[in-house]
Amino acid sequence: MVAFHLRATLSRILRSPSRLPTSPYALPLFSPHRHSLLSYSAAAAAASSSGSFAVEDYLVSRLGLTPAQAHKAAAKLSHLRSSAKPEAVLAYLDSTLGIPAADVGRAVVIEPRFLCAKVEKTLAPRIADLHDLGLSRDEIARLVALAPGSFHSRWHNSILSADLDKIARPNVAFLRQYDLNISDIAGASLYHTRLLTMNPELLKEAVQRVEELGINCGTRMLRQALPVVAFTDRDVLAKKMQLLHNIGFSKDDVLTLAKKQPIVLALSEQKLQGNLDFLMNDVGLEVPYIVPRPVLLKYSVERRLLPRRWLLKVLKEKGLLKFELDYYVTASMAEKEFVEKFVHPFKNHVPGLANDYASKCLGKAADGVA
Repeated sequence: MVAFHLRATLSRILRSPSRLPTSPYALPLFSPHRHSLLSYSAAAAAASSSGSFAVEDYLVSRLGLTPAQAHKAAAKLSHLRSSAKPEAVLAYLDSTLGIPAADVGRAVVIEPRFLCAKVEKTLAPRIADLHDLGLSRDEIARLVALAPGSFHSRWHNSILSADLDKIARPNVAFLRQYDLNISDIAGASLYHTRLLTMNPELLKEAVQRVEELGINCGTRMLRQALPVVAFTDRDVLAKKMQLLHNIGFSKDDVLTLAKKQPIVLALSEQKLQGNLDFLMNDVGLEVPYIVPRPVLLKYSVERRLLPRRWLLKVLKEKGLLKFELDYYVTASMAEKEFVEKFVHPFKNHVPGLANDYASKCLGKAADGVA
């Protein structure tokens, strides 16, 4: 229900009149002529099958849903008798926003009824309003993926509209003072869009708390830090900071962690404790090494850090690694790069190495390497 109201409010905000100037060089998202919109429906109707319409088969073959996803989505699309409406939506989104059918499929998994949106009455006006507001094609496409429910029915526009002037508009205006525009917020995640619907006084307080952490609110880091601080209780944050103090992090260390990677403060105490236990006790890292590399606290111990440490230890014990490796370099390396550098070259030298490493990454015990 919270997500429902959030998507509805965001849609209402973005449809409101904008004072932002529209670039004279911006290409129109669609032809303003009525016949161009009707052509989507006409073409779709012509392409639809004259026989019986199997919704689940269509969702799998046309949109790439799995059979399980298609079965679940079809329950909300049982009224469809042909592919006319879905094809109209697909044609419009592809030509207007460049969204391929596979990406539309991911939105349909979230909100199946999005596939039945009325192009001329709902979808086109909604997207035109977002474009006039200043959002780019990519940003609107991102918003479609995040909140497809806000695009399939005009009824969504009126939800929480009574709070628009008292809450949403003041929040948008306040965030713009810190160079945070709607596109910055809407293009991030639904988690970020909650900033638009929270109490304006609490939003101002959250910005003040961000500044207390030493984060410059005039930088892009505000976009990462503000949701974390705004939606985390002050006492909860204090407990996490105290946990870090107890482990050996100074106040300045904690502030550095927060400034470099604000999302660390959103991690659970169990997650923080578990990662630090592994990094400090198993790997042997010290606080001064961890502080400038806070991303280490985000990685999964079971599925990333532990399997990689195990594999490198095996290679070292067998004399296959002739040089010392920086821990952060190997931990932060993309999985594909890590496998190409440390698994494939040695899989013939160490039987079972690749399979055992893959099993460990899945959280399974694997001790087949001799």
